[in-house]
Amino acid sequence: MTWWHLPVSPLNTEAEAAARARQAQLTKPPGALGELEVLAIRLAGMQGVGRPVLDQIWVTVFAGDHGVAAEGVSAFPQAVTAEMVKNFARGGAAISVAAKALGAHLEVVNLGTVAEVGALPGVLHLSLGFGTANMTQAPAMSAAQCAAALDAGRQSVERARQAGAQLFIGGEMGIANTTAATALACALLHATPQALAGPGTGLDSAGVAHKAAVIARALERHRAALGNPYEALCCLGGFEIAALVGAYLACARLGVAVLVDGFISTVAALVAERLCPGAAAWFIYAHTSAEPGHARILAALEAQPLLRLGMRLGEGSGAAIAVPLLRMACQLHAGMATFVEAGVSEGV
Repeated sequence: MTWWHLPVSPLNTEAEAAARARQAQLTKPPGALGELEVLAIRLAGMQGVGRPVLDQIWVTVFAGDHGVAAEGVSAFPQAVTAEMVKNFARGGAAISVAAKALGAHLEVVNLGTVAEVGALPGVLHLSLGFGTANMTQAPAMSAAQCAAALDAGRQSVERARQAGAQLFIGGEMGIANTTAATALACALLHATPQALAGPGTGLDSAGVAHKAAVIARALERHRAALGNPYEALCCLGGFEIAALVGAYLACARLGVAVLVDGFISTVAALVAERLCPGAAAWFIYAHTSAEPGHARILAALEAQPLLRLGMRLGEGSGAAIAVPLLRMACQLHAGMATFVEAGVSEGV
């Protein structure tokens, strides 16, 4: 049995019960804080304490190129992936700014770009190849490459856990990765590319139609393998998508809460849940992105995203934006007085 098929950690039901009991004693009508109460209770179960905290946030952005970019499915050239890795290292990307504002640790893992980027501060280079293969012509990854990418995600979570992280955010960067993610979603949900394909980096309607046609070709080529989620990931995914899957599964096994970002990250969450049912108990979903297929994937996971801001950037940026909301849920839960402490009469 491979490590990603091992059972996930159970949530701490005693901590959940303690948090639920505390919520019932706080100076407010029952349920008055709505989903903030639910979040505090969920985080209590994940952290195994009655009063969860989110002081230590860990963000890993996984980067990799996609061979399917050769089919003209992105509005940006493939060189942008390597250029953005450099931008992450310089602190100029959205997730770089957001992580700094949150006091979060940010690492970047380059799994394989077409262009060399050289040594950069804060960037780990684990080259699995110069991008994936073109999935319309061959499996995007070999089984060995996919396993190595999954393991890269696991190793990132192990570093996060060793550093005392209380919340893990995974981000991604890779030109054409919305095409790969959409293809995966189509395979797992038995949906058509026309139903799930979106503009990604900014395609017009003709571009989206072309993207859907490319995905359809890839699905047809690999049809015999798509009943198995691991084989589907190999055939249609990308280095950074597989690393996200590995990271999410490692979080579920090691007991680290996950804040899932947007469209591509949620596809990775769906793959993780299909590979190891029960993993999604450790996932909180940050937002609903502007990608049209995202709502369908969230529905398949029975997910309730925290925000809807029309974002579609990736990088983990939408998840970072949602962190203050989670922190406020924890602070209200821990800091509010109980009826007894405040000398306030409870309702009848």
